[in-house]
Amino acid sequence: MIALLRRDLRLAVRAGGGFGLGLAFFLIVIVLVPFGVGPEGAVLARIAPGMLWVAALLAALLSLDRIFALDQEDGSLPLLATSPLPLEAVALAKGVAHWLTTGLPLTLAAPGLGVLLNLAPGAYGWLVLSLALGTPALSMIGTFGAALTVGIRRGGLLMSLLVLPLYVPVLIFGAEVVRRGAEGMAVATPLAMLGGVTAGCLAALPFATAAALRINLR
Repeated sequence: MIALLRRDLRLAVRAGGGFGLGLAFFLIVIVLVPFGVGPEGAVLARIAPGMLWVAALLAALLSLDRIFALDQEDGSLPLLATSPLPLEAVALAKGVAHWLTTGLPLTLAAPGLGVLLNLAPGAYGWLVLSLALGTPALSMIGTFGAALTVGIRRGGLLMSLLVLPLYVPVLIFGAEVVRRGAEGMAVATPLAMLGGVTAGCLAALPFATAAALRINLR
């Protein structure tokens, strides 16, 4: 599993679908927001928690179609399906690789971009914590969506339509953690809900992803 993880990390960087693309998109969205809503600091501070989470979610969505597409193109996906490594472990490794190349860089870059949206000083720690806790769920949900559409030509749009509704709970609870942190309110409830969603995704989606791959590889 470690060897597969290392291979996926190398492929993500070489294929140009890794952290560079996601970070660039994240930066562009955040920079464009003040042009669209105006430079007023109070307005930017009010929308900052939601905008940062929406931008991170969309940035994570960019590279989802490449999770299994490269393996499908070079013929290694059927080999992975018949290898001694269970498909559930393959799915988990794919999700972890996507998080390391997309979710983790977005989490680390978010505080710097929060300055551009006049994010309240007390919210920076909660922003990092919520993204660190929520982006693994985004990666696992995306891995499941990629498995459902693997082998479909131009399946990126279909995958986005399948995945985005599943992203909504993560977005709601993640943005709520940051909003409450910015206002000095208690964050225990949305933080616990966000952790529960992520734990559920990590526990269940590797099995769902493996089942989808088995069906598509028949």
